Amino acid sequence: MITMTTGINSMRQRTAYSVQRTGILIGLLLAACTRGAADESGGAVASNDVTIGPENVAIVEEAELSSGPALSGQLVAERAASIRAEVSASVVEVLHEQGDRVAAGTVLARLDDSAIRDAWLSARSGVTSAQTVHDQSVRDLARAERLLAAGAVPEREVEAARNANVAAQAMLADARARLAGAQKQLDACQVKAPFAGIVGEKQVSAGDVVAPGSPLFTVIDPSSMRLEAAISASELSAVRPGMPARFTVSGYNNRRFDGRVSNVNPAADPATGQVRIYVSIPNSSGQLVSGLFAQGRVASETHRGASAPVSAVDLRGLNPFVVRVRGGKVERVSVALGIRDEERERVELTTGVAVGDTLLLGAAQGITAGTMVRIRTATDSAGRN
Repeated sequence: MITMTTGINSMRQRTAYSVQRTGILIGLLLAACTRGAADESGGAVASNDVTIGPENVAIVEEAELSSGPALSGQLVAERAASIRAEVSASVVEVLHEQGDRVAAGTVLARLDDSAIRDAWLSARSGVTSAQTVHDQSVRDLARAERLLAAGAVPEREVEAARNANVAAQAMLADARARLAGAQKQLDACQVKAPFAGIVGEKQVSAGDVVAPGSPLFTVIDPSSMRLEAAISASELSAVRPGMPARFTVSGYNNRRFDGRVSNVNPAADPATGQVRIYVSIPNSSGQLVSGLFAQGRVASETHRGASAPVSAVDLRGLNPFVVRVRGGKVERVSVALGIRDEERERVELTTGVAVGDTLLLGAAQGITAGTMVRIRTATDSAGRN
């Protein structure tokens, strides 16, 4: 009896030990599972975070964006004069060369005026003679009228005096016209700048013989430039005189210049269906020169608001979206778009994001939503180096 009781007790002890051991194993397994779940959540193991460089990040900024028809063409001076000879003569002296800055009325060249001056002197003498005859006819008419009033002469003598006075007036007018013509030709022997500007071209030299119409100089006023460009008829409704425009000009390292639409041609080209427009560009500093190629855009619509690079917006689906980083976690956010500034390559974001938000660019946009990311800074890169 005692032996049977002892065996039963021994069996119970072995059973209790087995149960205790099994409980310990189950506890260890549960702890391991808990740690695995924590690892998968990303909160416990930093090695699962994705690190991206600053080149894959864009910040939503408040900016003024513009959209409108694109323009391109060559710059020309709004005021440019081609000076031509008005008389036949030889060039005696050339006083200015290409590139010289001149004031209005500056003498650019002198022509031989010997023959023209003789004609002017003759015309001036003719005016003096005609003036004398005219003055005498006036006195004769006055005397004849007084004598007629006194009954001393017949009326026909007064009529003759009147006719002589009319003829004298005509002769004087003709003589004055001849003198004015001679004076104009004499003045034309001194070639002058019509306005202040820069000598663009010099086409004569001392000793050349010129005829009326021969080109002599070109003077350009550089204070204002004009761009002549063409737009399609479908874009015409977006352009009006007075609208601002912004341009880049070849040779100025993408520096931007501002101008305004001055005129819109009232007729379209029948061959191309395009309409020419003209944009005035102030150039008081004289930096721009005629003949340079310019391209830009009319700012027919301008907004100020939150904006991001066009490359930050995914437009492949029905609704555009961006990939934003908030609290270190990637999330996909639908956005509404406003105007698109083609020149600055930025787009307005009217809803979905706010100024200061961080957006992903390029390959980083493919990171799965919910992934924790860390943006590498310049300090991090310096530390590794």
